[in-house]
Amino acid sequence: MATVKATAKFFTHGTCEQYEQVLKLYPQALKLKADNKAKKPEELIKLDNWYQNELPKKIKSRGKDAHMVHEELVQTMKWKQIRGKFYPQLSYLVKVNTPRMVIQETKKAFKKLPNLEQAITALSNLKGVGTTMASALLAAACPESAPFMADECLMAIPDIEGIDYTTKEYLKFAQHIGTVAERLNSDAERSNHSTRWSPHKVELAIWTHYVVSELKPELLDDVQIENGTSIPPALAALHQNGDSLDADATVTSDESNSAGGVPPLNGKSSAPAAAVPASALDDDTRDTTASFADTDNGSPAVSAEEELGENSMSASSVSESTVQDDDSNSIQSLSAKRPLEVPDGPPSAKKAREEAK
Repeated sequence: MATVKATAKFFTHGTCEQYEQVLKLYPQALKLKADNKAKKPEELIKLDNWYQNELPKKIKSRGKDAHMVHEELVQTMKWKQIRGKFYPQLSYLVKVNTPRMVIQETKKAFKKLPNLEQAITALSNLKGVGTTMASALLAAACPESAPFMADECLMAIPDIEGIDYTTKEYLKFAQHIGTVAERLNSDAERSNHSTRWSPHKVELAIWTHYVVSELKPELLDDVQIENGTSIPPALAALHQNGDSLDADATVTSDESNSAGGVPPLNGKSSAPAAAVPASALDDDTRDTTASFADTDNGSPAVSAEEELGENSMSASSVSESTVQDDDSNSIQSLSAKRPLEVPDGPPSAKKAREEAK
């Protein structure tokens, strides 16, 4: 848990210089990972060199018709499995794809870039290629747009709870990584650093920090991250969704980042906090994710009042209910309760003439 917190702080508060320091430790982090995980450590190191350096050059050399061949797909899966979690069935499934299918679908996907969602959709036509594997292929083909969806990196992002291997989660992950890359590049320009940060390079630095923190934290002694609870000005762009790291800040629901009409990163929606009295909130009835999910399915969104339920009405809503009970909405009942009365005032002029006759 301490590793996750340390890397999360590095992710949000790390400066350009600190990211550079950490990225230089990547070879050591890889060796630590290989020694700790792989039966043949040298195999992971060799595969990683192929994936990080040789494969991108091969793809780029194919020009406008950039694609991958069957052997490269199988090798990438092998790299992914040894570096991360191993699923034997995936290694078998990717081999089932025909060479023609691999060229066709990877070419189609790479042409969709930098649209990550469309590229992943195209790659999902290949057997054994899920979101994580697709992100590995895209990171090799276009590191300027696509980070690899490593578990270590997912756990370091404060806004991501748990690990969810879906396209939606990957797009959210990529947006966070891209925001940090933009921040680091801005810092580099201000400090006259020549380093350019791509989403893939940021992802490698985060992965390195996590692995080193877990296996040999003393290597990070020179990388001291700011301990302040407030967000430095340089990080304003990262938190434009309304989140705050200030411990004294007013705590609102996770969906508060949708203020200003901009859809929240996590794809959820909720009614404004002011619309629901604090006295009406019930720990067992607050599920702010329901309204957005219902809207996606074509059903009307659930309002905050409807979510409160019959037993959670505020004082104001109770009083309104009482008024409605007293004043029936039915015309018939209104007439029955309030019969017409003849006024006691003087008769009209027409009636007076009739009586005079």
